[in-house]
Amino acid sequence: MITVALSKGKLLEPAMELFRKAGYVSKGLSPGSRRLIIECPEKDLTFMIIRPSDVPTYVEYGAADVGVVGKDMLLEQNLDVYEPMDLRFGRCRLSVAAKKGHKVRERLSAKLRVATKYPNITERYYNQKGIPVEIIKLYGSIELAPVVDLADRIVDLVSTGRTLKAHDLEEVEVIAESSARLIVNRASLKMKHGEISELMARLNGRRAGRRTNMRRVQRAKKRSTR
Repeated sequence: MITVALSKGKLLEPAMELFRKAGYVSKGLSPGSRRLIIECPEKDLTFMIIRPSDVPTYVEYGAADVGVVGKDMLLEQNLDVYEPMDLRFGRCRLSVAAKKGHKVRERLSAKLRVATKYPNITERYYNQKGIPVEIIKLYGSIELAPVVDLADRIVDLVSTGRTLKAHDLEEVEVIAESSARLIVNRASLKMKHGEISELMARLNGRRAGRRTNMRRVQRAKKRSTR
């Protein structure tokens, strides 16, 4: 039996769809379900639905054999898991943003004040640039921090940028690109190598199939315009 940890939130529905198309079907596998553990006995699979920030921990410690989580969480936590696949959905950017014009307020401390839910990534990034920072850890509504002068900058995920624009903010720098990744517990990869290899092959086959179909559609469009 393989246990798969799926992230709640934006990655949940596309992850479930990917597993469904790969043949891992369960009646309880639905984004609207309130169940946290969903068994798929016909495929020897169990799904766990947990917070994105907890997925790498569950996988590292072996409570889950496999997990689906954003690259942002892997960069922030830097845990010891195997990362064999970019699943190519949930694409976004981990960016620095500030008020338009972004003049830094003068204060007694010379440090740049940055609000984020990614303190480790933020500290590493500014240390590499040689810029002293004061990091303010927030868990939500990060965009409000510069608006109410809590911080000079924020570090957060950006997809379309509409939320930033709604708060009169703009991207200043991009720290990293993020997308959904498949991660595997290192011990599970050895003890359940056959089962996990089959799972990855099935998931990879679905991704390859979608890319092939997209290329066919693009070629057909080009022929129709000639």
